[in-house]
Amino acid sequence: MISPLEKEIIFRFLKARKRDSFLNIISIFSFVGISIGVAVLIIVMSVMNGFRTELINKIIGFNAHAVVKPYDKPLISIPNIDYANSVISNEGEAVILSKLKTKGILLKGYLENDFSKLKISINQNFYGSNKLSSKSISIGKDLSFLLNIEIGDFITIMSTSGVQTVVGTLPRQEKFEIISIFDSGIAEFNENVAYINLATLENFFDKNKNNRFNEYYFKNPKNIEYHKKRLIDLYPDTYVYTWADLNKSLFSALKVERNVMFIILSLIIIVAAFNIISGLTILVKNKTREIGILKSIGVSNNSIKKIFFYVGFIIGTSATLFGIIIGTLFSYNIEDIRKFISKTFDITLFPEEIYFLSTLPSEVNINSIILISFCSIITTSIVSIYPASRAANLDTIKTLKYE
Repeated sequence: MISPLEKEIIFRFLKARKRDSFLNIISIFSFVGISIGVAVLIIVMSVMNGFRTELINKIIGFNAHAVVKPYDKPLISIPNIDYANSVISNEGEAVILSKLKTKGILLKGYLENDFSKLKISINQNFYGSNKLSSKSISIGKDLSFLLNIEIGDFITIMSTSGVQTVVGTLPRQEKFEIISIFDSGIAEFNENVAYINLATLENFFDKNKNNRFNEYYFKNPKNIEYHKKRLIDLYPDTYVYTWADLNKSLFSALKVERNVMFIILSLIIIVAAFNIISGLTILVKNKTREIGILKSIGVSNNSIKKIFFYVGFIIGTSATLFGIIIGTLFSYNIEDIRKFISKTFDITLFPEEIYFLSTLPSEVNINSIILISFCSIITTSIVSIYPASRAANLDTIKTLKYE
């Protein structure tokens, strides 16, 4: 606990005085440095959290959350479970032939009713029919631009399976009508994936129906590890993989980058916090006579230590709180700030073609704020210990004699 006398002395030492102008400058720099460090950390963590969330939402928006593939036996038919929906699917690689251009693609096959239930076919960026009948195909927006084709056009697709003719085995080719164009939000997916009817796909690639696999779409796809374990229990002799497995290297890189940024930007707080040592050391030097007087009237060394420790602690804590306010406000309005800077200085701060996003994402995470605040306050508390201990260890007689 802090006594009334200790409180009075702490606030007296915190007040600005003309003869302590240099000390005040150091205190201001410490306060501003810590505030900027905390604010920048919150902003960067919020942007990286937002980018990760947006990326996950785009990936799970058009990809199956989990896929169950058979090894050598057909999958056992299991009705939809309460936490997910499933659809039957199959796939194969082919080549699109259109006018003078060719393009390798991944063909995904679905039943007509199943495709019409997928998110990619019922969002606002889907144009055309979502009924995958025989000899019809749904392609991505970027693929339609690349091949200069649109809804209603016919394209030829060449299969990897062959057809026996009088001149030998030739690749199978069939014409498909483009009935719809989708936009997943990621250019690479739009350019390299197309959808056709499941029966047509199996006939086109000479695939056995026993090789069909199940795609699962969960109500809470972010809790994917838990869902994967449940699917493994349901299908013990199958190969189960999820959206997290397919993008493991990407999210690992994002995690490493986020941790590295946290460590680097934390140095701002550490450097600013060390200014507190300088400020408190000068304060101890300037208040040597006052310390001697306090000790002579019976103030204990522990009280002296508490007084100077709380001076540094209050500076660090108030700077941290100020930084939290600035960082949070900036994070919530970062897209408006980006637009203002881009418009004012005519520069592009967030190119869409590189990040696959039209807006700068930001997600304020309370856990990140708590962690940043904790690290900042702990750092400022630690650096306040040394000058406080030095003040408490001053010799009373010497301080009064020479001051």
